[in-house]
Amino acid sequence: MSDQHIDPAGNTQAFRAFAQRSEDEAAAAPKKSPLLPIVAVVVVVAVIGVAAFLLLR
Repeated sequence: MSDQHIDPAGNTQAFRAFAQRSEDEAAAAPKKSPLLPIVAVVVVVAVIGVAAFLLLR
């Protein structure tokens, strides 16, 4: 006959291990620089500006 009692500490330990691993992975991940999106927006605005200048000239 199997024991029907489930140890809640097992679930807590598994969750703590998961939470700790997630925090460690987040800390180890390099922060992305917003430089690329900013440069892309500046280029798009410049292209639209040049196109508008040439069309309205």
